[in-house]
Amino acid sequence: MEIQQFHYDNKIVKNFIYATMLWGVVGMLVGLMLAFMFIYPNYTSGISWLSFGRLRPLHTNAVIFAFVGNAIFAGVYYSTQRLLKARMFSDALSKINFWGWQLIIVGAAITLPLGFTTSKEYAELEWPFDIAIALIWVVFGANLIGTMIKRRQRHLYVALWFYIATFVTVAILHIFNSLELPVSALKSYSVYAGVQDALVQWWYGHNAVAFFLTTPFLGLMYYFVPKAANRPVYSYRLSIVHFWSLIFIYIWAGPHHLLYTALPEWAQNLGVAFSIMLLMPSWGGMINGLLTLRGAWDKVRTDPVLKFMVVAITGYGMATFEGPMLSLKNVNAIAHFTDWIIAHVHVGALAWNGFMAFGMIYWLVPRLFKTKLYSVGLANLHFWIGTLGIIMYALPLYVAGFTQASMWKQFNPDGTLVYGNFLETVTEIMPMYWMRAIGGTLFLIGMLILVYNIIVTIKQGSKVEDELAEAPALTRVSKKRVTGEGWHTWLERRPVQLTLLATVTILIGGIVQIVPTIMVKSNIPTISSVQPYTPLELEGRDIYIREGCVGCHSQMIRPFRSEVERYGEYSKAGEFVYDHPFLWGSKRTGPDLHRIGGKYSDNWHLNHMYDPQSTSSGSIMPRYQWLVRDELDKSQTETKMEVMVKLGVPYSDEDIANAQQSMLDQGTKIEENLYSDPDFAETYEADKQSGGEDFVEMRNREIVALIAYLQRLGTDIKIKTLEE
Repeated sequence: MEIQQFHYDNKIVKNFIYATMLWGVVGMLVGLMLAFMFIYPNYTSGISWLSFGRLRPLHTNAVIFAFVGNAIFAGVYYSTQRLLKARMFSDALSKINFWGWQLIIVGAAITLPLGFTTSKEYAELEWPFDIAIALIWVVFGANLIGTMIKRRQRHLYVALWFYIATFVTVAILHIFNSLELPVSALKSYSVYAGVQDALVQWWYGHNAVAFFLTTPFLGLMYYFVPKAANRPVYSYRLSIVHFWSLIFIYIWAGPHHLLYTALPEWAQNLGVAFSIMLLMPSWGGMINGLLTLRGAWDKVRTDPVLKFMVVAITGYGMATFEGPMLSLKNVNAIAHFTDWIIAHVHVGALAWNGFMAFGMIYWLVPRLFKTKLYSVGLANLHFWIGTLGIIMYALPLYVAGFTQASMWKQFNPDGTLVYGNFLETVTEIMPMYWMRAIGGTLFLIGMLILVYNIIVTIKQGSKVEDELAEAPALTRVSKKRVTGEGWHTWLERRPVQLTLLATVTILIGGIVQIVPTIMVKSNIPTISSVQPYTPLELEGRDIYIREGCVGCHSQMIRPFRSEVERYGEYSKAGEFVYDHPFLWGSKRTGPDLHRIGGKYSDNWHLNHMYDPQSTSSGSIMPRYQWLVRDELDKSQTETKMEVMVKLGVPYSDEDIANAQQSMLDQGTKIEENLYSDPDFAETYEADKQSGGEDFVEMRNREIVALIAYLQRLGTDIKIKTLEE
């Protein structure tokens, strides 16, 4: 038997670990800034790129794709080489993967605060970045598959199955959800509209959680937990059932994010059914992970690596129990749009992803640098501070969510809402936001402890970038199943066939759900009175998107008595046919806006944006004063309308040719409404006499476009009352 010598590429693993720690601190720091904005909404007032709406997508992208993404790459590059007994297929591809991913993150850190966003949850980056992500992801996949082909280990271990599923599914989800038509270098519109866009987005959004935050980490769990515990995986058969059932069922569950919305009922019900089934494979994986530690519990008490991993797997179990529970319609009716969902998401993110990444880093770095961890005591301190941080973050938000759900739905004996003012709910849960901020602070302190501990560990270690290894050469065997070989054992030595079968398994659910909704137009009924947005309203909608308003406000009134009484007639699918992208939202930090049109005066909207507390005492909405000062850029309006025409919006050539005059006319009308309002006239005169220009020539200001959009919302249909 020929023994071959080769070298593992440790440098690429180290680089990804450094990036994980750097972006982890950045992402968590931005998240902590956002937490304090709930308490002090105007502490960054006047700086547009530090506003809540713009920083929120930066936080989610930094934590998911920068912190967690780099941790995934670090773990995959380390474990893949050792499981396959081979150096990565191409050092060049490894470097392109690393530097390309970091450049995308830097681009996100620059463009998102500047307001360049698609507004789609976990997919906010604009079209050039979408293309770059796809290319870098293909580089990663090619490197992974190439390494499997040149491997020295015949059978593919379970962790590698999850890596394959991650590569294939994320590529499919990202490409289909990111289909958009560019308007300019950093502006595009989704090719889908309304209900279709919502379904595709949450097919992506739910499965981004599944196949970016779950399946790769399950692969890391199957590798690093047995390594850290020095125990074999509890059950090989359970790992097979876990893998195939998980990747088949997960892809169907996306519609449970859209229950009681305008999404067709059949799609909602499919999402519910498969979400409930999802509990079984999820808990199968959790059980397999925890029982791998049987016989090693004494080590768990002393080893911080195993402590992190045990809590991570437990957090995974909690999150994957709660997910199916939240997909039940009666539970979803209560929880959706509340802080309960934020608590649920962060149990998964902080415990499952965060603690698994921390445990992996504490295990990896001493081995990569041929030394011992600088301080086990500091690692244990990190564990306890981090655990306390998770508890203090999540529990108050659960209480806040239950409080919101209860207050929103209470009625007086005469049929009126007990808490008719949305701000009454906000005031009630402010103590919970304080506790959330404290919990987030503790978690960030734990992260900083890790960074210090790892830096000192690296300094006392040795630099080994190419680690010598040896293994027997892989001899050729029959491609057919040999006598006594199980079908899955055969599949494990056929990486291409395994990849193809996993792809088919994943695609089934997506095809069944997505194709009928997109291809069969009759599934989305039209409403004749629904017309495209005027040019000024279209510009105002883009400002709404740019400022991240969808992060705090929904535009989807569900068919509940409490919501109809509070907001107006429930939302219809046909009302969103010209919405590229959809803006239904997923959280109500503020009230729903779908029927806001005509509810308040133009001057109220201006004052509300300029100083929210002046119109809504106790509001935690920050000031958007730059909207009043900044002139509206109308240079791309015609191009935007032309792109919309390509997407099926019925603008005529005349509409496009007259866009500038139309905007001027509508803006002038709003300006007249403002100047004729006694409250505004007083403000206008005071500003003019003081030499200011905040309220002069309003017709061309960004705020006027936003007012035009807000006053349009929900006015395309009129519901006849019994009196009429």
